[in-house]
Amino acid sequence: MSQHVYDVIGVGNAIVDVIASCDDAFLTEQNIEKGAMTLIDEARARELYAAMAPGKEVSGGSAANTLAGIASFGGRGAYIGKVSGDELGEIFRHDLNAAGVDYKTAPLVDGPLTARCLINVTPDAQRSMSTFLGASVFFSEEDIDADKIAAARITYLEGYLFDRDEAKEAFVKAAEIAKAANRLTSLTLSDSFCVDRHRAAFRQLVRNHVDILFANEAELVSLYEADSFDAALDAVKAETRIAAITRSEKGAVLIDRGDTLAIPAEPVSQIVDTTGAGDLFAAGMLTGLAKGLDLETAGRLGAIAAAEIISHIGARPNINLKDLAESKGIDLSG
Repeated sequence: MSQHVYDVIGVGNAIVDVIASCDDAFLTEQNIEKGAMTLIDEARARELYAAMAPGKEVSGGSAANTLAGIASFGGRGAYIGKVSGDELGEIFRHDLNAAGVDYKTAPLVDGPLTARCLINVTPDAQRSMSTFLGASVFFSEEDIDADKIAAARITYLEGYLFDRDEAKEAFVKAAEIAKAANRLTSLTLSDSFCVDRHRAAFRQLVRNHVDILFANEAELVSLYEADSFDAALDAVKAETRIAAITRSEKGAVLIDRGDTLAIPAEPVSQIVDTTGAGDLFAAGMLTGLAKGLDLETAGRLGAIAAAEIISHIGARPNINLKDLAESKGIDLSG
């Protein structure tokens, strides 16, 4: 199956998101670091879930959100990630396939429960994530579908999955398969704390295997332990072909073979929940690149998708992103 079948295939943590509103006092009471992602164990997951306000449960995970966004843009996507054979695992599988993403990874047998991310959203739209990784981290080279990787124009790797050595080896395997098939490999750094844990390994992966890097400003500065954003930009220019660095209301900075391009943030009437903003920026940009659009247009698609996602609760689009893009003059029919 070496012919092109997919625009993008994602590899990531298969997680069910539980999203609830809270105030800053709740974060303090529960010892939750505001705006960060903190890993928790199963006991803490049960305790925090019981303390949270009534929430919305939706299939999530960073790369899975990105693939759902790509499908909403009309792109063809597939996903590789591990769930357990429990109720939440079946919900995750159904939701992703129903969104138009090909997901068939075999479930984990005789292991922990399906992963879940408990997301508390404060009135300033900051999301604070407490994540039980469960079955999602039991991911290895055996789960990499070589035929699907070779059939995708871009393979998208989620940094959150990078904690175990087996996952690191799986990332390299996926990148090598993509390269052999003359495809591209992309990586999202996911979180500054994730970068802090795996800086040297991330740097090696970026230098040797990554064609397209996604990060926010803090993650990029952390990756290169730079004194400033400009210094971090200079460092990444030397290590990867394309980089997309999001900067919240400042928009994004794109790097293409050393050249720099600024993409303004798309206007939004009200910021409700920033969950998934980076995931959906990646969805827009990857869609544009997979369809052969120029980098500026691809970046604009990212900004459009990010603006849509922060205007409501949840990390999956509420409207058809292809229709939204076309209403703004971007043709995605090719």
